[in-house]
Amino acid sequence: MSHTVGIRQTQKLRTRQALLDAALELLEHQSLSSLGLREVTRAAGVTPTAFYRHFEDTAALGVALVEEALGSLHGMIGAALAETGDSEERLDRSIELITRHVGDQPAHFRFIARERHGGVGPVRAAIAAQLRRFAEEVAAALAKEPESRGWSEEDLLMLGGLYVDHMVITASALLDAGPDGEREVAGVARRRLRLVTLGRLHWLDDADRADTP
Repeated sequence: MSHTVGIRQTQKLRTRQALLDAALELLEHQSLSSLGLREVTRAAGVTPTAFYRHFEDTAALGVALVEEALGSLHGMIGAALAETGDSEERLDRSIELITRHVGDQPAHFRFIARERHGGVGPVRAAIAAQLRRFAEEVAAALAKEPESRGWSEEDLLMLGGLYVDHMVITASALLDAGPDGEREVAGVARRRLRLVTLGRLHWLDDADRADTP
């Protein structure tokens, strides 16, 4: 009995992944808001009824794609932040991480870049939540460093958000540039990160600075 249940569960996971893979391939050339359920099921080789065993609608499918694209990065970014080294080494690690993953999963990152400001509300919200979580994780890592002494939680979160925004911008630039332009994009990205890092070191220099524009 347990063997039969295991087979069914494996088949269910395969069908779900087939739907995700088919949708991602179709989204190479269109937005999620224009993607039809029957279009996805036809590409995945399953019936429309099978689709509803896994997802409520295409918006739910899109949210699952967001989790697939960004969810696995949390552990990798956490490990990179935990590694020792000076700021220059951290810059190199960050750019290498972004470049490698965009190269490995271009379709996922293209989907995120398009749908971040797309027309499907739940997907936009899912992307925003993932990016906010990244910013919080980066801020927590930065808080442990000596350079963050005296920083407020709000300012650390702002800094974490800057790093995450930079990651998103760099990923989009890498997609547009392709392999031939990868080195140039990485070079510009590194210089921008260095500028943020240098600014961080002097953020508290003026104790009387205005907190608002």
